[in-house]
Amino acid sequence: MRRILILTEYDGTHFAGLQRQRPGLRTVQGELERILPEIGALPKAVAAGRTDAGVHALAMPFHFDLLSRIPTERIPEALNRLLPEDLKVIAAKEVAPDFHARKDALWRAYLYRLLLRPHPSPLLRHRALWIRHSLDLAAVREALAHLPGRHSFLGFAKEEVRAGERELYEARMEEVEGEAGRELRFYFRGQSFLRGQVRGMVGTLLEVGLGKRSPESIRLILQTQDRGQAGPSAPPQGLYFLEAAYPPEKLSPR
Repeated sequence: MRRILILTEYDGTHFAGLQRQRPGLRTVQGELERILPEIGALPKAVAAGRTDAGVHALAMPFHFDLLSRIPTERIPEALNRLLPEDLKVIAAKEVAPDFHARKDALWRAYLYRLLLRPHPSPLLRHRALWIRHSLDLAAVREALAHLPGRHSFLGFAKEEVRAGERELYEARMEEVEGEAGRELRFYFRGQSFLRGQVRGMVGTLLEVGLGKRSPESIRLILQTQDRGQAGPSAPPQGLYFLEAAYPPEKLSPR
């Protein structure tokens, strides 16, 4: 038996989220586990994290156990023939037998895209959040500076029952010229994230940019851990799971 790490790319528009749910709901995990036995794998796929309905991924790791002798380099092609058009495998690698896609992750990174132009883009309606109003970018950068470090992020999360303390290594913003015009892109990299944390942070940062709250209010939310003090969650379509990192010794078969 071999343990295999795959990286998946998906358009979350028509998924009810990543995690397997009740029958009848289409999920990323459910689609993947449905076809794994057809290549000789056990029907269990473990992801590095979770994404909600409408959220996308550029390189979401999963691990599964493979019983067949199919060469590792052929796994993406074999799976992609069976997977739907909005979910594909972009890489596969044999890893250590005790590798765990979620528990062994050193960090995870997310991207949030904002389209800044006078009119909406029909091409990006499921790919980025359209903002028609100008934003105070200096205030947004000032607010972003409060986020990195070890804090309780419960004030930005939703429906979270776990302890809220997390380490956020990086929180930054870039202006870029995207395919449909000017974009702001938020990057967040951390040890792990609470449910809804990234969308809660982005929604609150947008209120800072629109002049509805001060940059200093971010510090207050971190101190009080009160979700009611933060802004609304940003919509899912602008959010992407980017990547995760692992210890090198876990990425080699033993």
